[in-house]
Amino acid sequence: MREIPRRFLQFTDEYPEIARAYEQLGAACHLAGPLAKKERALIKLGISVGAWLEGAVHSHVRKALEAGANPQEIRHTALLALPTIGFPSTMAVLTWIDDVLEAPPAKGRTRRVVRAKPVASRTPRAKSRARRASRSKSPRR
Repeated sequence: MREIPRRFLQFTDEYPEIARAYEQLGAACHLAGPLAKKERALIKLGISVGAWLEGAVHSHVRKALEAGANPQEIRHTALLALPTIGFPSTMAVLTWIDDVLEAPPAKGRTRRVVRAKPVASRTPRAKSRARRASRSKSPRR
């Protein structure tokens, strides 16, 4: 997983009071309502996706993972923005998400990278294709 950006760490060193106030504001916003931690993390990711903020997407992917979201939930959050932000923007956002999901572990952290399995289509034709494909992969006796 990517490390926290150096510029952010420099900011917190240079302006500790502002950084503390910013963190307190974020904490107050999180505690102001009934949403669970994982729901809040995915919503914050969705906001970052819609605002097209690469650094925020990286940050909120990390936070969503820490809150218990899995790669499929994270990618689904980005896909929900597709009709609003468009196909090219969504492809960029998915790349930013993969930057974090596929990055080697940060120093001092160990995390296995898990690629999300594509969600199969729910149409009868797709189900039929999936059944045929699974049968063709099984060993014959």
